[in-house]
Amino acid sequence: MATTPDIKHRTRFIDHRIPALYAGKYTITTQQSITDLPGSSLPTRTQRFDVRGPRFAIAGTDIHACYPLPGSEGLYSQVLPHITLETPGVPWLRPLADQEPDVPWLALLVFREDELPGDPKAIGQADASTVRELLAGRLDNGEELPGRRPSINPDNLFADETELVCRSILVPKDLFTAVAPLPTEMAMLAHVREGGPPDATRGATPTPDEEELKAVVVANRFPDVAGGMHVAHLVSFDGHESILGAGASVPAEGVRLVSVWSWVFESEPDSGIGFGDLAQHIAADADPVLRLRPQKPSNPNAAQREALDRIDTGSTALPQRLPSGERTAGFYRGPLTASPARPLPDLPDDRVRLESADEALVYLETYGVYDTGYASAFTLGRALALADPEFRTHLLAWRKGARNAARRLVAHPDLAGRAVTTGTADLLTRDLARDAFDKLLTDGNGARLARALGEAGADVAAGRRHAPGARTSAPGAWTAASLHSALGRADVREVLRAATATELDPVTKWLDELVTLHRVPFEHLVPDPRMLPRESIRFFHIDPGWIQAAIDGALSIGVGHTLDFDLNLLARGVRQAPQCGVLLHSDLVEGWPETIYTALRSGAAVEPVRSAHYGTHVRMLLYPAAIDTFAMAEPPQGLHFGFGDLGTIQLREISGPNIGAPVEEGEFPEDPGDDRFGRFLRAGGYDVLNVAGQGDALLPALARAHNVSALSSAQFTLQMVKAPQLQMFVRPRP
Repeated sequence: MATTPDIKHRTRFIDHRIPALYAGKYTITTQQSITDLPGSSLPTRTQRFDVRGPRFAIAGTDIHACYPLPGSEGLYSQVLPHITLETPGVPWLRPLADQEPDVPWLALLVFREDELPGDPKAIGQADASTVRELLAGRLDNGEELPGRRPSINPDNLFADETELVCRSILVPKDLFTAVAPLPTEMAMLAHVREGGPPDATRGATPTPDEEELKAVVVANRFPDVAGGMHVAHLVSFDGHESILGAGASVPAEGVRLVSVWSWVFESEPDSGIGFGDLAQHIAADADPVLRLRPQKPSNPNAAQREALDRIDTGSTALPQRLPSGERTAGFYRGPLTASPARPLPDLPDDRVRLESADEALVYLETYGVYDTGYASAFTLGRALALADPEFRTHLLAWRKGARNAARRLVAHPDLAGRAVTTGTADLLTRDLARDAFDKLLTDGNGARLARALGEAGADVAAGRRHAPGARTSAPGAWTAASLHSALGRADVREVLRAATATELDPVTKWLDELVTLHRVPFEHLVPDPRMLPRESIRFFHIDPGWIQAAIDGALSIGVGHTLDFDLNLLARGVRQAPQCGVLLHSDLVEGWPETIYTALRSGAAVEPVRSAHYGTHVRMLLYPAAIDTFAMAEPPQGLHFGFGDLGTIQLREISGPNIGAPVEEGEFPEDPGDDRFGRFLRAGGYDVLNVAGQGDALLPALARAHNVSALSSAQFTLQMVKAPQLQMFVRPRP
């Protein structure tokens, strides 16, 4: 199973951004003098300036993203929460005493329910106070703020910081000891990220784009596999340097940490089955075709072979009741087939449409049974049309207009006997009586009108009617006697379609939806649930003959005579039927609704003409052309950090032109064993990642896997990227 799709955009990781000047108060003193010239020095000049930056709170505008999303609910037990900051240098803006410059002053801590005394439900509660009250350990109302508070010299504060309201949390001693990262780990869990353009070259090192740089701080603790509420606090260790590091003395009263930003999320219980597990299980089926798989006899007779052949194409045997009342068995196959359907035989009398369900019955004379698939399609189409009053109204209104247009085409004095041209449709829609009257008024300055009025009285008195004069038929013209054959001509049908477009559009829209199997009940698509068991994927072809039979059934309602059947040709066949599709019956449908499905034909992407859900666990995709490759990709949801469903991570190249590319056979650890990724967790059951602590630490193990002495924070981050899972299905070539 492939674990990483082709990368479309470059993402570059940078270890850190240590500022030229840390945040704080500065003084510059300048002195100028001339050598060997006593008394030539100029007055000393002192200039004070400040480097400002966040210290006790971070503005919401400087938060680019949090993951898991604030207030979200999902399966997060394999992902390390993290926060992305708009300003790349913020985590290194302040130095921590006695620590290396790459150690940030911020760390992301994750807490669960019943861990923080001030927030037992993990809903983000924290103590609010001014900075002055925090450093004093007491609120102005006399209430104490328990826990070791940060040790910050008030002289180093700016004047507007002392009354700034900040939020802080009390972390008990044992909890702090269990979850607090070591300084080395803090350096590994913070980095700068740069997104690249789509055409970025792997391994290239252009000058960083300042607009694309973001700082990322990653937590060292996984959410609980049992699920529940969690709160993530981006905390400051400014003033807490004395309790950092292995063996540091943590006070019994606990530690009060400033929370510069926090958010809450809820993790769902982890069953231990993830996207990769489900996808691998589905892909293990060697014959993912939509059909039954009966136990075949070792030496089938002719009748058994016939039945097995039909079952292999996607049919199933069902009870059947004949019009005579006799009960028997028959075969049914819906529009979804295991192999391309054979073309249907020609209808009698050179007709191109079905007029009844009986015409669609396929009788297997040798065995005395019927194949009812096409007859069922005709009946279903008719039932769907009868059940939709809006469609019935549109169909009957269009058919009435089409009858009038067809009759006018052969009977009206100004149209009869003329050849069909592009302008004929306009004549069919115009008020020809009004046009004739206008012509009568204008010809000869009204002389024709006066003559007609003068002759009308005598004609009426004698009971005479005016007979139109004989017309000479133009080449290719036709008359009323040839209406039936004329409707078989494409040019005539196009003229009538154009003339009735307003009425025809809602009819063809409904039929186009039927072509893509809208409204078709699921049991007609998959007549036997054994054809699509739970946790399976099935590929199928689509029988255009079945769909055409359903369309003929829908158009059969309201038919009064042969002309109506002929006019149905104007509405059928408007849209090309899909050629193939995919059915997925799995927890993936509900659990990963944003899964990316990609279909290819000879390497080119094929977009689905329809995507449909049936219930919560079945999804169907229909494609206009036969595909040879299908892929399911776990929704990326951004770039995250953690381990995969199989308890491993994918090693990636850390140098060279292919930096970031997956290492061939680079699953780490090679043998996860029963403990999976748990071997790299600290003892104590808090699910805290042992990045660089005592025992089996992750950082040195990754370095050994790459045959290097150590990894930088950017290289470590590259290994911890949790890439979306990808499962490919490739049709074997003949």
